[in-house]
Amino acid sequence: MVKFVGEKNYEHGSKDKTGVLITNLGTPDAPDAKSLRKYLNQFLSDQRVIEIPKFLWQIILKGIILQVRPRKSAANYKKIWTDNGSPLLDISKKQIQGVKKIISLKYPNIEFALGMRYGNPSIKSALKDLQNRQVRRLLVLPLYPQYCAATTGSTFDEVTNTLQTWRWIPELRFINQYFEEEEYIDALASSIKNFWEKNEKPQKIVFSYHGIPKKYLTNGDPYHCFCLKTTRLVKEKMNLADEEIITTFQSRFGRAEWLKPYTAETLKELPSKGVKDIHIISPGFSADCLETLEELEEENREYFIEAGGEKYKYIPCLNDNEKHLKFISHLIIKHTQGWKV
Repeated sequence: MVKFVGEKNYEHGSKDKTGVLITNLGTPDAPDAKSLRKYLNQFLSDQRVIEIPKFLWQIILKGIILQVRPRKSAANYKKIWTDNGSPLLDISKKQIQGVKKIISLKYPNIEFALGMRYGNPSIKSALKDLQNRQVRRLLVLPLYPQYCAATTGSTFDEVTNTLQTWRWIPELRFINQYFEEEEYIDALASSIKNFWEKNEKPQKIVFSYHGIPKKYLTNGDPYHCFCLKTTRLVKEKMNLADEEIITTFQSRFGRAEWLKPYTAETLKELPSKGVKDIHIISPGFSADCLETLEELEEENREYFIEAGGEKYKYIPCLNDNEKHLKFISHLIIKHTQGWKV
């Protein structure tokens, strides 16, 4: 018997396993200022997220932002918190359970774990769990449809930073994006069609993606292009006209220019242009969270109505609906081809 540092005892001849680590952005442990301060400190200290010289940024972060923002963010989280805790974490657990149920019908030996880039359960703890289950082939699936350095790239950093501390590195595969996968586009289109069957078709549908600073785009980040292509593919799938859709970017932070047009500003302008009935969807999120349930469904609704809008409806994320779970399962099987599963 040989003992490897950082893992359980390994016995020669034991069966190696294939593991899937599914990740998302993360959530605070509770909707209070203390938890938000810890969460925001981790999130906003990530240099993939904030590309400002670390020394200067830490002065701003510790001296200003973490003194003010936690209370405000906690108040927003309290609005969406459920009996099961954070909506993002609750939905993520349901996604894991649903995907595991589908895949286990054919591949019962694949191991699954959930890890959040920030907060709990952490990527480090999820990887440790898979290591303890003798996983030697690892597929990492960040549930970000469109690649962005601040999300997918940061996830890669955290995974590899953890693996650097292991004596025995597993064979690794990493899914960068899936924004143009046919089944993903079909799932989005179906969710819109189903929503329209119950709520009628609006004048326009707004595709709102999380924003990033414009300089990230000019420095080579492909995220903007991937978002635009997602909208175009859904439009083509549904045979929608150009004038029926708008692509915007939300969640701007700070004073720098971000990707435009901004969601909030667009919603304030639409009523004056005769557009008073809209639906809004956020295809960049795989699960509903603060940015969708509070920012889009509540805050931006107010902007639109106050500007003269009459009908505003938010189309939920794909979450754990059947088509989404089948797509994620398909993506996992596709990327484990050639492995013994």
